[in-house]
Amino acid sequence: MSFKEGGCMLLIGESLNVISTKIGRAFKERDPKPIQEEALFQKEKGMDFIDINLGPAKKEGHELMPWVVQTVQEVVPDLPLALDTSNINAIEAALKIIKPSENGVPHIINSIMVRPERYEKMVPIAVEHNADFVALMWGPEGLPRDENERAALCVELLYFANEAGIPNEKIWVDGIVTPVNIQQPQAISLMEFQKMLQDIAPGAKSTCGLSNISNGPPEHLRPILNQTYMVMLEKCGMESVISDPRDDQLTAIAKGQRQDIVDLIYGMMDGNDPDPASLSKEMLDYKKTVDVILGKTLFSDSYLEI
Repeated sequence: MSFKEGGCMLLIGESLNVISTKIGRAFKERDPKPIQEEALFQKEKGMDFIDINLGPAKKEGHELMPWVVQTVQEVVPDLPLALDTSNINAIEAALKIIKPSENGVPHIINSIMVRPERYEKMVPIAVEHNADFVALMWGPEGLPRDENERAALCVELLYFANEAGIPNEKIWVDGIVTPVNIQQPQAISLMEFQKMLQDIAPGAKSTCGLSNISNGPPEHLRPILNQTYMVMLEKCGMESVISDPRDDQLTAIAKGQRQDIVDLIYGMMDGNDPDPASLSKEMLDYKKTVDVILGKTLFSDSYLEI
């Protein structure tokens, strides 16, 4: 499977997540039915990977993660999984029993932070099990302030991984998305970092928790913020996003079925501002959203109505 087929974005389904009431309960009660239904739904919706997010999973993670992996692989053996928990023992226990995905794409550890106490333990686990990993640009001081801090963190972690025998091609760099309504300049900083990535880490892949951009704004704005930012990140070289499998429009854009939206957004990023009078209501909404993300207009909960 080649990545970025026809300019397409790879999608990592985010909804097998402990924060979902239904899934959280299924994890707790070891009830396979809702978990398998969700996994099958994500496959049907065109997800390329399934993210299994247990959160911290402090107490029983080392038993729960392998159980969830087996539960998912029973019904979806062909898709690779992303193992998402801060419990290192849970990741290791799952990797011991996980079967290779039938489509041959490696599973992913999501994620390894740029903190020596985390990566010194976790990189050897990735080596031992031949797993890819998400390199999360979260350093000893938390969120990097700008693209240069992101770049410094990236060099530190990838150097350590390369020394351990992991090539850049097995590393998915996540520069961290932050909510546009609180930290708008960070949206631009991530795009700037994304443009630098191939110079500082040739061959490295990239991903992000896309829906963080809309974490906080009202529910009706979340899809268009997520969709617009995904296209903007793709233009900067991003290859995949952790996304909402229920957002059919996002999936259609990611799979190359809405070239009109992509052309509008790419054009605006190249400095070609369309005449608002020439745009349909749908396209005008995307234009306004690009302007908000680029900081040309201020974010407000009613920015689409203005």
